[in-house]
Amino acid sequence: MIRRGFQAVIRLGHHRVLPGAPHVLPRLNRTSAFGSSTDSLVSRFCLEKTDLKDYALPNASWCPDMLNLYQEFLEKTKTDGWIKLPSFKSNRDHIQGLKLPFGLAATSDKSDWRIFTRCLQVEGQGYEYVIFFHPSKKKSICLFQPGPYLEGAPGFAHGGSLAAMMDETFSKTAYLAGEGLFTLSLNIRFKNLIPVGSLAVLNVDVEKIEDQKLYMSCIAQSRDQQRVYAKSSGKEVLSLSPDSVLPPSPSGQMEGRILRIRSQTEVQLFRVGMGTCCRL
Repeated sequence: MIRRGFQAVIRLGHHRVLPGAPHVLPRLNRTSAFGSSTDSLVSRFCLEKTDLKDYALPNASWCPDMLNLYQEFLEKTKTDGWIKLPSFKSNRDHIQGLKLPFGLAATSDKSDWRIFTRCLQVEGQGYEYVIFFHPSKKKSICLFQPGPYLEGAPGFAHGGSLAAMMDETFSKTAYLAGEGLFTLSLNIRFKNLIPVGSLAVLNVDVEKIEDQKLYMSCIAQSRDQQRVYAKSSGKEVLSLSPDSVLPPSPSGQMEGRILRIRSQTEVQLFRVGMGTCCRL
């Protein structure tokens, strides 16, 4: 996520960015950018007819807890208003019709673009997950099973893999709940390690929408809620003017933003500049 932020700032001056990379946007017109309702956003995101592969479907690598909870939420899509979100290999396949300001556009070559959490194609080796979204409650549940390629401490998932999964769930929730575009901040406090191959349930809630920003919280825990793996909070851009975030530098270049990553043991601050990074 941090590296993606660095790259976005570098490319901002050239008015060409990769989809999903966080950067400061000018003010957007909500209706012209996407649509005017949650239903419209969901219909854009959840294509009814497509030949694209949905990676958020059960496969042989899913553990019993993940399969069982998946079936429970699938039943809730019929009776309780929940929606199962498809997961294609790229956000290009999800967010169609988005108009970015200032002529910003993604490159159009035929490279095999993949969202980070779908970069490993072998089932069960990396990110196995599915997200369920509730439009009226403005919340999401993500079922996440880390594979062996996400290992940190022997036998346990790397903390960064959980951070990426939280960020991805925040992103999808923000888009569907309030036309959120890009992550401004993500603060995480890790509590316990997730065993590789086990289930972590991420509960994401939209706390408030204020000053064109959408604030969210997440608790990642075991299925029985007896073990908390991490807690986090995030902030997503709805629509912003550049001068409402950071003033321009004397040279006319837009300054970088501050990204915060918190753990139980330390707090680190990085300021992202035009291709530079220093620890403060």
